[in-house]
Amino acid sequence: MLNSFNVAPLGVRRGGHWSLRRFLDRESSLGILLMLPGALLLMVFMAYPFFLGIWLSLTDSTIGRMGHFIGLRNFIDLLSDTIFHQTARNTFIYAMVTVPFKAMLGLGLALILNNRLRLSNIVRAAVMMPWIVPTALSSLGWFMIFDPVFSPISWLLKSLGVISKNINFLGDPNFAIASVCLANIWRGIPFFGITILAGLQAVPHELHEAAAIDGANAWHRFLHVTIPAIRGVILIAALLSVIWTFADFQLIYILTKGGPANQTHIFGTYAYQIGLSATDIGQGAAIALYMFPILSFFAILLLSYLRRE
Repeated sequence: MLNSFNVAPLGVRRGGHWSLRRFLDRESSLGILLMLPGALLLMVFMAYPFFLGIWLSLTDSTIGRMGHFIGLRNFIDLLSDTIFHQTARNTFIYAMVTVPFKAMLGLGLALILNNRLRLSNIVRAAVMMPWIVPTALSSLGWFMIFDPVFSPISWLLKSLGVISKNINFLGDPNFAIASVCLANIWRGIPFFGITILAGLQAVPHELHEAAAIDGANAWHRFLHVTIPAIRGVILIAALLSVIWTFADFQLIYILTKGGPANQTHIFGTYAYQIGLSATDIGQGAAIALYMFPILSFFAILLLSYLRRE
């Protein structure tokens, strides 16, 4: 009797041990197990706020008061809001101007860094600084550059005789959107540069050698060998940049807070103004959610193109 009591638990433990080992030996099971903590974190810190935002956009909630369900009224009201129309135009201008410039300048930077340079690792680390530096800090730097009194740009232009008085870059509606676009381009170039550089280094050198043997010059090799090889990398980087630019907040809020006269409001800053400053949480959430179908359309379009390629 004693032996039977001693053997049974040992058999159970051994069976459980081998069952767990067989479970972990399967790659799919191990993958699920490793992804589970990250998936739980995403559910808590991303999925819950996202669905809460959807719910709030369908209510008349304000700060300190959970409202009642009102359906799509917040979304419908925004369609007749002239400031929202201006915000939508500003957001598209902001993204459609900055992303192509960041892509082109980032491609040029990647081509330079792809050459064998002295101290190449230090140079690559240095060009990442605009991307690594906190947005708030770099925005304050640009705020000083655009200062209406002490701007070095105005000083240089006055010294060259181009202008007679300082330019109010952030306070003049004619210059405000261009100024924030310039700051965004400066900040985003390193992301494109390093991402495209990784794609360039993955292009087999034999392709360039074969094209050179066939008589292709440097421009034709770039156009017909390099660009097709890194097209996917450029498009993915562009998609991420469009998403980040549409959702930008810190840079514009620090520089202009959406002014002057709403000329630099984008979805993020206007949602903050309505949702928190004006305490209308429901409509603020609706403004932010207007980005979702737009960005989803861009993502589906681009991913479909990449799949066909």
